[in-house]
Amino acid sequence: MNPKEKKYGIEDASYLTAGKLEGIRALVDSFYNYMGTRTFAKDIRKMHPENLELSKDKLTLFLCGWLGGPKMYKEKYGSIHIPEAHKKLDIGIPERDAWLSCMRLAISDQDYPESFKTYLLEQLFVPAERIRVVCENNK
Repeated sequence: MNPKEKKYGIEDASYLTAGKLEGIRALVDSFYNYMGTRTFAKDIRKMHPENLELSKDKLTLFLCGWLGGPKMYKEKYGSIHIPEAHKKLDIGIPERDAWLSCMRLAISDQDYPESFKTYLLEQLFVPAERIRVVCENNK
């Protein structure tokens, strides 16, 4: 690795690799497009409001901070604990996997290095699984 290259997950390397705010917004738009058009995702789509603008904005801003960029979610919406924010939903393994499948498709649409695509999907599994566990424990 070139000494000037940053490793994903360190400082803002992931945020920059994702294309900053504009790149992350494109990822989120693609993600919600798949959620709305794939049969396997119909149940998770029903968990969202008809108008997705707020959901898209929240996910975009959250991912900006989560990927090491500016903490825009906190500035606009306040603090969030992702698993707790979802605990009222009925999310099990099928819902987690549908969410991750939509994200996998959306990530594949982006002009990211293959190493970042793999890294990002692996990292997204962690909060997706935590959400599932909190939801199942809340039943």
